[in-house]
Amino acid sequence: MKKFLAEFKEFISRGNVMNLAVGVIIGGAFSAIVTSLTDNIINPIIALFGGTNINGLAIQLVEGNEATIIDFGAFISAIINFIIMALIIFLLVKAVNKAMAIGKKKEEEIEEVTTKICPFCKSEIAIDAVKCPHCTSDQPEETEE
Repeated sequence: MKKFLAEFKEFISRGNVMNLAVGVIIGGAFSAIVTSLTDNIINPIIALFGGTNINGLAIQLVEGNEATIIDFGAFISAIINFIIMALIIFLLVKAVNKAMAIGKKKEEEIEEVTTKICPFCKSEIAIDAVKCPHCTSDQPEETEE
């Protein structure tokens, strides 16, 4: 049990858990914005061109004295919400990946070569060495092409 609690404490204390918590909270708030966008802007535009309000699309099933309503308009709105959320998340991930790739390219450009391999003993030596410190052989002059 102590090992389990120690592992749980290590898991909770990692930064990833906090990032996940912040992501869930922001995602919930963002979900409300997308729902509002769908309900207040997209659905009225569809109703304007389609002649019917999506939220009002429902089927009423009556059996005896009980009525059941199947609200497929709300389902269509939920699908629209999902597609908008998925598109925005895709664009955000794509932008972050592109930014990370740019950062990696800059790091690779900054890294310059400071060593070379001795052609005689195959030891790593300084790029500007004229003699190998390991085998004491004279290094051939490198010509730039």
